[in-house]
Amino acid sequence: MKQLRMNIAATALIALAPVAMAAPKTIQLPPDAVFLTASPLPGYALAQANCVGCHSAEYMLYQPPTAPRAYWEAMVKRMKAVFKAPVEDAAMPAIVDYLAKTYGAERAR
Repeated sequence: MKQLRMNIAATALIALAPVAMAAPKTIQLPPDAVFLTASPLPGYALAQANCVGCHSAEYMLYQPPTAPRAYWEAMVKRMKAVFKAPVEDAAMPAIVDYLAKTYGAERAR
């Protein structure tokens, strides 16, 4: 019985050893070089508050510049539903308006 207890104790120490010896790791990300395009539209401040906390503003540049309003609406809804973005339902139309007019098909040319 004593041998069994010693084997259990040794097994527990071996199992915990990698956890106890693991060194903390840090990751240094490069600073963002792209920022949301400034705008007087109310959605600009809302996008600043709700979008770039999770991903870089550079993400907007990867979207099709001809994307219609429906595309941006689907993207904002997806961010909330799938990725759990903390966007209030009341803020979504203003964010979509900003994105469509700043990065999409409705932008001034």
